[in-house]
Amino acid sequence: MKRLLALTCGVLVALVVGLAGAQADGTTGVTATSILIGGTDPLSGPAAAFESIAYGADGYFKYVNDKGGVFGRKIKYEFLDDAFDPALTVQQTRRLVEQDNVFAIFNEAGTEHAEAVAPYLNQKSVPQLFAGSGTSTLADGKRFPWTLPYLPSFRGEGFIYGRYIARTTPKAKIGVLYEDSDFGKDLLSGLKRGLASHAKQVVSSQAYDVTGADVNSQIAALKSAHADTLMLFATPKAAIQGYIAAYKLGWGPNVFVSAVSIAPALMDIVRASTNGHFPERSISIAFIKDPTNLKKWGKDPGVLLYRRLMKQYEPGRHVDDAYHEYGMAVAFTLVDALQHAGKNLTREGVMKAATNLNEKNNPFLLPGIVVKTGPSDRYPLEQAQLYRYHQKVWREFGPLQSSAK
Repeated sequence: MKRLLALTCGVLVALVVGLAGAQADGTTGVTATSILIGGTDPLSGPAAAFESIAYGADGYFKYVNDKGGVFGRKIKYEFLDDAFDPALTVQQTRRLVEQDNVFAIFNEAGTEHAEAVAPYLNQKSVPQLFAGSGTSTLADGKRFPWTLPYLPSFRGEGFIYGRYIARTTPKAKIGVLYEDSDFGKDLLSGLKRGLASHAKQVVSSQAYDVTGADVNSQIAALKSAHADTLMLFATPKAAIQGYIAAYKLGWGPNVFVSAVSIAPALMDIVRASTNGHFPERSISIAFIKDPTNLKKWGKDPGVLLYRRLMKQYEPGRHVDDAYHEYGMAVAFTLVDALQHAGKNLTREGVMKAATNLNEKNNPFLLPGIVVKTGPSDRYPLEQAQLYRYHQKVWREFGPLQSSAK
């Protein structure tokens, strides 16, 4: 009898644990009072600068929760460290899905990392929402119907640079440092497409591995190829190293740097590690407001909200770290999708909402930028602004650019 009672209790405990993350209709990760969202981020490792993205999103979710949540449900956000290692991304994502029973995976940082788990999540029919990437692979709705990236198309970003160079410096000799991943390869492909008939002016392309110690040899090779224009299609650590290596070689090319590596704090490191003005006139694109440029945005309602939320919900973190604001922008869009999915929240419903966005009120994005998706349009962001780094600040120039290329 005791053995039977113990067995019965064990079964009941298992049932309670299994149902803890589900509401009555069986939606994993959703209860009457909560929505469990999971994600991986490099809280350590070579891209630890991106950890701020997760903390920014977390701060915005806390704000939403204090205002009543989404249809009365509080958002619980669990993010785990993957050290920017795709193998660990897979391991941690499996834990989130199979042990922690999350409703969706949200906002992974890194292209290879999001790509590493996309097949698994799609096989499991788990939403993979607003990954921190702009690769064409993740925007392939036929292959990955449960996946959406968030960043503008990397090919589109490269196209913008190529078109600008072809128009303004048509005789440029271009050297490209690019990450040996779909991130770097898509940027390079877009650059050549934007250059069009000037594509032959790419005199050298040097790939680097994210686990490499530095990019010194690649930068030396680009200088030796007599390039006068340097494309840094790199994540923060390698982008900083690229600037510093060029400086130490006495090489002063015109620099274009990928949008993922232009946070003001990173540029401060470059200035402090060179002669103080080496990154002057660098060009990139952006889509969020610069929370450090108070002369431009100090009275803007979105930047004021960002700074208030950081002070209230993430008081130990650096308010001038723009990656926090990017995290809030992505979190705003997730909340928008959850609201449009309705009270009876399901994974199918949130994917339908996420692929039919028309968000014109994201307070953290630049004016005029709309977050818009469709069943066959998987890039939420298809507009960006050209920026030039001048006197310690990124300054916009020209009209909004389309990255839908």
